[in-house]
Parts: sequence; structure tokens; C-alpha cells
Amino acid sequence: MHNDDNVKVVMDELNHPDAVVSDYRGPASTLLASGQITREQLDDALERQEKDPRLSVLDALVKSNAIDEILALRTTAEYFRLPFRNITTEEVELEVFALLPVDYLRAKSVLPIARNGNAVIMAISDPDDIFQIDDFRRRLKIPVELVVVPSDDIQKVIAEISAGPTSRVDEIIRGFDEDSVKVVDLETENVEDLEQIAAESPVIRYVNFLISSAVREGASDIHVEPGEKRLRVRHRMDGILFEQSAPPVKMQTAVLSRLKIMAKLDIAERRLPQDGRIRVTVQGQDIDLRVSTLPTVHGEKCVIRILDNRSINVGLESLGMSEDTLKEFLRQILQPNGIILVTGPTGSGKSTTLYSALQIMDSEKLNISTVEDPVEYELPAINQVNVHDSIGMTFSAALRSLLRQDPDIVMVGEIRDAETARIAVQASLTGHLVLSTLHTNDAPSCITRLINIGIEPYLITASVKAILAQRLVRQICQKCKTEVSEGSEREMAQLEQFGLEGVKIYHGVGCEQCRNTGYKGRLGIYELLTLDDETRNFITGNPSLTELRHFVNNKGMVSLRQDGFAKVAEGLTTVEEILRATDTN
Repeated sequence: MHNDDNVKVVMDELNHPDAVVSDYRGPASTLLASGQITREQLDDALERQEKDPRLSVLDALVKSNAIDEILALRTTAEYFRLPFRNITTEEVELEVFALLPVDYLRAKSVLPIARNGNAVIMAISDPDDIFQIDDFRRRLKIPVELVVVPSDDIQKVIAEISAGPTSRVDEIIRGFDEDSVKVVDLETENVEDLEQIAAESPVIRYVNFLISSAVREGASDIHVEPGEKRLRVRHRMDGILFEQSAPPVKMQTAVLSRLKIMAKLDIAERRLPQDGRIRVTVQGQDIDLRVSTLPTVHGEKCVIRILDNRSINVGLESLGMSEDTLKEFLRQILQPNGIILVTGPTGSGKSTTLYSALQIMDSEKLNISTVEDPVEYELPAINQVNVHDSIGMTFSAALRSLLRQDPDIVMVGEIRDAETARIAVQASLTGHLVLSTLHTNDAPSCITRLINIGIEPYLITASVKAILAQRLVRQICQKCKTEVSEGSEREMAQLEQFGLEGVKIYHGVGCEQCRNTGYKGRLGIYELLTLDDETRNFITGNPSLTELRHFVNNKGMVSLRQDGFAKVAEGLTTVEEILRATDTN
């Protein structure tokens, strides 16, 4: 037989329908052997997988309706020699359930069920995902026995357990008569009844626990969110929301009424948003709370902002600025006049930066005043004014009045409109230093924002001295920080882009101290734009935002992302955090 003939025979064999199947040794082969699928169905699934490698053969069989999801999962379990079962809430030990954060369990669709000796029985819905299995083994740091469970079962049990009170909350609210709290028509609710319910000792104990536990854990916000069948409580820590144990949904009205009484709000008004303040003492420390309520279809949602004075008693040098940025920013804020702007989204640390800047100024020799909505932290020897829009005490009105008070330095909480911006510009041009904030994505965007609200470019260049853009990123937990032997492709590509190839990469593996997140605390990343003569001349030409960004980058301004990756190189944070906090611009 000639070589060409040999090739033809081999090709014919490879093209034969049986060839693909006979070479296949995956989980679906058992279905073929048991007659649960046909050879044609398996061939079709293999072809689908070839076109989309992300698809498993079993997934392809499910998509073609050859088998259902339960059979696919059972087959996978048999292939990996793992038990397959369904589970109920009653089978889960709460002590074991609490080993991993609820958000993690929900996102990964895994569930610690119970202990078996010194091991934990872990329910998984994808035994083929070895990276996920390695991840929770590393987090738990104890032996794990795997059992395959349908994802729907896992999610249902997580929802039921996280919706119900844990033993700690149960202990706090013991004695509360659930039947005494009933949601009635909003128009006919009796205020005296609400006050009586809110004064019951279990409600008081729970609200005290709600606040004190959040303060102890270092949360910045508490979210109390009503639902149709459950009340959800979450703490924001290091910028991320974490679900907490919640009381029964029937306590919703009582808890909200208690918070509104403490904040001196109208407890009978549940159709309109309300804002108030509470001052409490936790562990000997005075804490201010800002309370905001918002009507939703299932009742009032309440968000409590925790204002801890300890968070602003830090020097500028502790905020995470690079040496060059810190030196230049200090030089700018110590000038006698001009406008210094700090920009970034809500929760990016702008207030902390401004308060830290004010505290290094000589308040004994200078008249320093602030206009805020509202005053977040009280500072010694500084005149602080609250904005009250409802009575006409707006930012612009308050600022106009302050300028008649012989000020040296004025801090305006936010420039929201053209009038406030014009007064700030006028103040800076008449010998005052004005510090304020804008909500923009980066420093160059501040210039275009001011132009868009009606400030002429020549006035901007005459008054604005510097713009500091900032973000807060999570810091790698120091207790579980580990060097990564080799970063992912994405990490290496990003570092290479900024000339940081070869640097050591660190991740947090997760521990009790960081709630198994790998992060503990936050630090700032910064972008400082100073306006020299060349930049001012360029701005007077009214450039587009893209043109302005190119110009300042070519002049050597360090962008938010550049500063972020410098902190990755220092081992302070991760590539994922910098990409999450900054945009591609």
C-alpha cells in the first residue's frame, strides 16, 4: 500500500463517527455505556465543546436537552468518585456555616455543612473547578470532605440561614413579642404605639448591639434594608458590604422607629426621606452617626454613616501619598491664596484629606472657617457652618456670609453649582485660600467641569493652584500576606505596561483578622495636577478633556493608576484593587 493510501485509511478512521467517541474518556462516557444518551448525542456535544472550549461535554448535553442538570451533576460526582446528595437547612451546623463569609459562599455556590471529626464536609456544585476547591481549602486551613450538591439547593440554604437570626442576635432580642409588631396602614399608624414598641428592651438591646458591633469592627456604614420576607443588615468595611446577622422581619418597624427616635426624626412620617444625627459613646469613644431613611416598597431603608473622630486625627503623611506628591501638596496648601480642589467619588476619602490639611494650619494665627453639608467632624479652633437648604442657607449663601467674616482660609464642602464656584473664584482672587471638593473621575476632569458650569477658562487659570484626585483601595492584610510565585497573565501584562516587570507580587490568603478577604484597611492612591504657566496657557485655549489629559500626562503628571501600580510594587495592595478603583483613562 502506498503512503497516500495509508494516509487515506487513517483519515477515514479519524472521520468515522465512532472515532471521536472511542477516544473520549470523560464523565459522559458512562452515560453512553448505560444507554442514557446515544452516540449521536455525544458526538453533537463534543462538537459543541470544540466550538466553545468553556463548555463541558455534560453542559453541552444539557443545552441540547439530551439530559437534565441533575443527571449531569450526578454523573460528574460519580466520575470524581464523590457522593451526590440534596441538603436542607436543618442539616447545616451554624457554627460550621460561619467559617466562611456569606458573600463568599453565595458567590462561589459552596457551603460548609457540618464537621466530621477534624474535617469539614463541604457542599460544592462544580467538582471540576479545582481552583475554587483549592481556594476554600486554603481559607479554611483544615481538612475538607467534598460532597456534590445542586447549586439551587446550596443557594436556598444560604438564603434561609443568612435570613434567620444567629444565636447572638437571638439572645439579644429574647423577650421580644413578635405579635406586638404588625405592619399596619401608613395613614393610620399610631405614634404612641410606635414609641412604645421602640422602647421595648429587646429592641433597645438590638439597636445598641447593631451600632456597637459596627463600630468595633471598623465599619464606615450600616445598611438596614427591608425585604418582603426578611430584614437584611450589612456593614461596609474597607469599602465592601458584608452581610450580618439580622433580627426577624417582624422587628423591622420597631428597629426603624428606635433609630428614628434616637436621631430625632418624625417616626410617623414614612413616606418621605429624612436625615438626622445621633451621638453615642462606644467603648469610651464619642461617635457621631448620620442617619438617612428612604421609603421603599417594603418599608423604610435606613443607612447609618459612622463618623469616628479617630479616622481624621491622622497626618497627611499617613494617608499614603508618595514623597513627591506629599511635598508638592503641602507646598500648595500653605500658599496664602488660590483654590485647592480635591476630587473623587463619594467615599474616596476627600473629607479626611481636607480635614488633615486644615489641622496642619496655624489656627491660632489664622481665621479658618468651613461650610459643610453637614459638618462631619468637629475641629478645635475652626469655625464650622452647617448648610440648611430648606431655609436658604445654601453653600453659596453661607460662603458669601463667611467672606464678610475676615477669613484667611475657607473650606467649602463641595462646589455644586455655578454660583458657589464663582464666589470661590472671587474669594481666591481677593486674597483668600479656598479648599473644596468636586465629584469628577480625575484631576483634569475638574477643569472641564468648572468650564461646563460656566466658569471662564481665564478665571480658572487665575484662581486654581492645584487639583488632587484620589481613590481608596484595600490594603493587603499584613497577617496573611504571602508572596505569589507567579502572577496571572493579566497582572503581569498590567505591571509590564507601567515598566514594573519583575516586581514581587503579594496577595492575602485570608485569615480571621481580615474576615477571609485577604484585605485589611485602606490606603489612598493619588493624582496631583499643579497649574504652572505652561498648563495655564494650554487651558486658556479651552481644550477637550482628552487633549488636556494627554498634555498633563506628557508633562509628567503621575496618574491614579500609575500611583496605584507603584503601591502594588511596594507590596501594599493588589493589581485587582487598582483595576477596580481606577478607569482606563
